[in-house]
Amino acid sequence: MSPARTHYEVLGIHRDATVPEIKAAYRRAARMTHPDQGGDAAQFRLVSLAYQTLSDPSARTAYDRSYGTTSAYRAPSSDDDAGFSASSRAEPSGGRRSTATDPVRYVPPFDGPGQPVIEQAVADRQIHGAPRKRGFFTPQSRLAREARTVRLLSSKALPQLPAARLVNGLHSPLERGFIDHAVLAGYRLALVSSMVLPRGFYRWDGDALLRDGKHLEPPRMAGMVRGMQEAFPELNVTGWTVIHSGDDNLHEPVIDYARGADPASGKTVNVVNAANLVRELKMFLGTGPTPNVVDVPVLARLLGGMY
Repeated sequence: MSPARTHYEVLGIHRDATVPEIKAAYRRAARMTHPDQGGDAAQFRLVSLAYQTLSDPSARTAYDRSYGTTSAYRAPSSDDDAGFSASSRAEPSGGRRSTATDPVRYVPPFDGPGQPVIEQAVADRQIHGAPRKRGFFTPQSRLAREARTVRLLSSKALPQLPAARLVNGLHSPLERGFIDHAVLAGYRLALVSSMVLPRGFYRWDGDALLRDGKHLEPPRMAGMVRGMQEAFPELNVTGWTVIHSGDDNLHEPVIDYARGADPASGKTVNVVNAANLVRELKMFLGTGPTPNVVDVPVLARLLGGMY
């Protein structure tokens, strides 16, 4: 068996496999890998660990919410964008660099050997999930704000990024909390949160928004970005807080940047208004080495982390 990134891949099953399907897959994989049958002991241990985890509902839920970080995924290699393999980012014939508008390419392809971890119909969808309540006292204002961000991304960014996949409502892997939105395109991942503020001029110093001498603290995203980067070393992960105005003006509020705090400086966490979010995300997600690629196992892991 080739090295697999998740327990689902180890057993060769879909992410939503039932318990009987998990048991049947374990029996098949155990026969192939058991040392008494001429198999490899290390691979048999991976098969056994996968079964022990996925056959227990609570362990499986915890595993999914950790994005499969306890599994032996492939070690990343150094490259432009983190650690994806050369085969994953192969360019089209003729040496032309892939563009965001090239035909969508699935890695691995659905018509190739092996069992994909999700159905192609699921991978084909650009938007997954929706803003959801978290407990009994979820403010309606948060749900409305997140829905507004989904509308912005789906109408202004996703049409120009056919391979981009928007996943809404994920667990944060290294801290108690939630990630409102994640946009995956190629081997780049943008985490997005939001605020609503009155129109006007604000200054972002890299830590707080300032207006008329008052400090306004946006959502803290550094820990979420760090956690997702550790969970997905093959990706380049950044965080974005979009500031919506109260009247749907995409260019309001106006945000001025202190030196070194603007998105062009390459910060991993950025604050922008709606118009700048669309522009910066299209630039970040659309200029990677293979922006037309959907990495199917990565998308499956993100879907498993939804709440």
